[in-house]
Amino acid sequence: MKKFYIAKSRRLRSTPYTSRIESQGVKAYTIYNHMLLPASFGNLEKEYFHLKEHVQVWDVAAERQVQITGKDSAKLVQLMTCRNLSKAKAGRCYYAPIIDEQGGTLNDPVVLKLSEDRWWLSLADSDIGLYAKGIASGLSLQVEISEPDVNIMAVQGPKSFKLMEKVLGKKITELKFFGFDYFTFKGNKFLIARSGWSKQGGYEVYVENRKAGQMLYDELFLLGKEFSVEPGCPNLIERIESALLSAGNDFDSGDNPYECGFDKYIDIESDINYLGKKALIKISKEGINKKLMGVLVDMDKIEVTGSITLYNNNNIVGDLRSATYSPNLKKVVGIAMIKKEYWDKKTPIELKIGDKKSKGTLCDLPIV
Repeated sequence: MKKFYIAKSRRLRSTPYTSRIESQGVKAYTIYNHMLLPASFGNLEKEYFHLKEHVQVWDVAAERQVQITGKDSAKLVQLMTCRNLSKAKAGRCYYAPIIDEQGGTLNDPVVLKLSEDRWWLSLADSDIGLYAKGIASGLSLQVEISEPDVNIMAVQGPKSFKLMEKVLGKKITELKFFGFDYFTFKGNKFLIARSGWSKQGGYEVYVENRKAGQMLYDELFLLGKEFSVEPGCPNLIERIESALLSAGNDFDSGDNPYECGFDKYIDIESDINYLGKKALIKISKEGINKKLMGVLVDMDKIEVTGSITLYNNNNIVGDLRSATYSPNLKKVVGIAMIKKEYWDKKTPIELKIGDKKSKGTLCDLPIV
């Protein structure tokens, strides 16, 4: 594989942790929200097994916040998502698909309710802030929409709980899944949520003071030696096996939330109002003709830079959207959008990359 380098600029933002992860040996970046996001420290498989056994600290500052405040903030947030947030409580996180007026899925952020009139939409890669401004302007809502300088670091892995307890005290262990609270480290307050983009457990630290965040980052490595702490990043293998969907990769506005498997986050029964509700009611009645499924392919490597068409006896089955080799399953694992007539998991599939054809099967999500 050819090596390419990223030309940094003011338009492509570094993070408060960039100098640290570069000294720790980061080998690859991807770009989210015009910001550097580490993608690998050199060995994806080694990082995968380490994440499942120990603890890693991630620079995920690229996961920016859309902050919505003001009298109509709750109304605007609800207009953007098909999840019913009418009973949302301050101090809780909510997985909330964002949809448009046609019912297309724009993103799937975690929504944090900080107070009755202050919300954060914690995003991966989207222009949801502009979407929010458009709705607010069109409806003359009394809100303010901004991107605060919040730079998340994540502490992930089964030993994350012991490490965070050592650094921040016993109280951190009382935090419930998808709950958040404020914790003090060396006189600085941090909002910390029991969440993260892995299935191994852990925390996300919402850093509002850059220097304080750097001090906490360093302390995690200093005190984390006994827990085999290492720098890491969202792991592609673990993400796909666990079906942690990636907006823009696994779905986009051409896919509705039913097709993405977000059924339990869709409310068409209550009287809440949101853009796209009529479209989702219609889709619910008519049913869907495609959905995301898992794929297992007899290959030892793959690189997906665009959708790859899947076939069955020369008939198009669907398109592969994310994939990588799984050292656990000894196959390529993937996430694909599959046509209804091929939803049977026994359906054999075939894909072609260059002159090479490979065979595989469909499976449910999550894969592992």
